Amino acid sequence: MEEYPLTVPSRSAVRVRVPAKINLHLGVGPLRDDNFHDLATVFHAVSLYDELTLECGPPGIRLILESPDENVPTDERNLAVRALKLLAEHANIEPAVTVRLRKGIPVAGGMAGGSADAAAALIAGDALWHLATPPEKLHELAAQLGSDVPFALHGGDALGTGRGEHLTPLTHPYQRHWVFVTAHEGLSTPAVYAQSDRLRKTTEASDPAAVIKALDEPDPQALADALCNDLQEATLNLRPELHEVINAGEAAGALKGIVSGSGPTCAFLVRDAEHARRVAENLKNYPTTTAFGSVDGAQLVTN
Repeated sequence: MEEYPLTVPSRSAVRVRVPAKINLHLGVGPLRDDNFHDLATVFHAVSLYDELTLECGPPGIRLILESPDENVPTDERNLAVRALKLLAEHANIEPAVTVRLRKGIPVAGGMAGGSADAAAALIAGDALWHLATPPEKLHELAAQLGSDVPFALHGGDALGTGRGEHLTPLTHPYQRHWVFVTAHEGLSTPAVYAQSDRLRKTTEASDPAAVIKALDEPDPQALADALCNDLQEATLNLRPELHEVINAGEAAGALKGIVSGSGPTCAFLVRDAEHARRVAENLKNYPTTTAFGSVDGAQLVTN
């Protein structure tokens, strides 16, 4: 059995904060031979965060949830654990860390919380073990872990192609504000894609050009009019009650409501922070949270 050297960390602990994402546009193409779909998506990082703290020892990788959730695994099913294992294998070291994870991103909510945690683990492990891994290599490792993980590293706004891992940054001067209605029970992303394959009459991905153009418009109504999610029909088919949620959000004053990714979180675009507060108040019968975007990707917290 190959022997790996024990790590000699440059510090005793590191903390990383990583944002959620929504898809301003999610165009879903045909199913590929590798069982992924070709995507044309516009990612948007928003100010809902998970925090991951990496501490030295004991040998192995131990994950502790600071707010226990039966829907979040703590073994190798967790993408953060798999990310640290992959990074350690790449660096030819034996990990000896405890991971403390604080969730602020809805679990199985279509906002890439698991992928965000994987990105945070790559940044934290690289810092704790003083690896100085080149950004392009971190991106490559992230893509091995999941389609949304590379974007969680970068944040901001980006066009994602391939299965979402090929990123083209999008820059614009405008901050956008959101109200999110979360759900108590998550949805399986593979189940939503499978349902979409059964329901859709076309396998062509919708075009993200309108959303990309709208990002450069100062009036958020332009972006509201362009929001698009090819998976929304499938999500609403699996969770018909989300029709009511979207209708309630728009009746509460939101410019537009859309299912976030594969759902079941619903995202409502509003004009500004005060408008977000009013819409959230009008949705008092639903679990809501507000956020803005875009924000940076996974970042070390220094204080």
